[in-house]
Amino acid sequence: MFGFEFVKFQPSDYIIQVKNGKVVKEGVGLSFYYYERASSVVVIPISSIDVPFMFEEITRDYQTVTVQGQLTYRIVDYRKMMEIMNYTYNIKKKAYISDDPLKLSQRMIQLAKVLTKKQLAQLPLKEAIQSSERLAKMIRQDISQHEELTKLGIELMGLSILAVLPNKETMRALEAQSREQMLQDADEALYVRRNSSIEQERRVKENELNTDIAVELKKRQIREAQLDAERSVRQKQNELKEVQLQFDTQLEEKKQAIIELAAANRRSEADAKAYELAAVMKSLHDTQPYVLQAMTNMGMDSNKLIAIAFQEMAEKAERIGQLNISPDLLQSLIPGAGNASGSGKAEARGGAGR
Repeated sequence: MFGFEFVKFQPSDYIIQVKNGKVVKEGVGLSFYYYERASSVVVIPISSIDVPFMFEEITRDYQTVTVQGQLTYRIVDYRKMMEIMNYTYNIKKKAYISDDPLKLSQRMIQLAKVLTKKQLAQLPLKEAIQSSERLAKMIRQDISQHEELTKLGIELMGLSILAVLPNKETMRALEAQSREQMLQDADEALYVRRNSSIEQERRVKENELNTDIAVELKKRQIREAQLDAERSVRQKQNELKEVQLQFDTQLEEKKQAIIELAAANRRSEADAKAYELAAVMKSLHDTQPYVLQAMTNMGMDSNKLIAIAFQEMAEKAERIGQLNISPDLLQSLIPGAGNASGSGKAEARGGAGR
């Protein structure tokens, strides 16, 4: 009514109302009445803006690659943005009156393209294809430090490189080369595996031979140990035999010495007895036989005397004519049968005498 309009904005917009060249209101998500003929409204988005991009560049080895990615930014200094670019908003048409908001995204893409070209010019094709993450990190660092973002009041929130792709012919060549390399690697792996198998088999055989050698050496050591033990036992037995032989020899020598000493003693005793007997015989040499006999009969038992008497009668039997021996006399002569002084009598008669 009368040129006054009510307007309401979203919380994701930063609103600046300009009247007669001066800022009269500004803030996030404002709602107010304004006079259309005398006021201008600047609407700047405060949320982040995602900008996908895809462009072609050349690597260090002059190969064309397609870079696909996305960058995210947001406006942090709204006054600077309002001074540099036209964000005036037509409320009735609900659109910007200029294409500057679209140009901002294009500016960001151009900036990313310039910095990407700079980095790709330093990388060969194979390395560029495999360095998406490293490339994004370097570009993000360069954009963050670029003075144009400071002048525009923009903050880079993120940049990612989704892919770095060569053209189809180059891709097929790389695929063929990679395929050949893979086949070569497979052949090499097969060769290595066969060599490894042969080497393992050789090691197994060597281990078996070493085991056999070790077993034979162990058997030899055991046999040598047994022989050493037997030799030691025999040596000990020989030593025991030698000790026993020495002991027996010493014992026999002692026995021989004892026998010789006993023989010498017997000889000495025999010599002494012979000397004694010779002395006795010498002293009795001149003695009459009947005296000797009488001396012998001294202290003799009566039975022995009777026996001697019978012996003498037997010696003179030719001179005895008749000999009578009573039973009582014989009974008295038998030990224990009677007293020797019994009443037995013997009578001898002869022609020549008794």
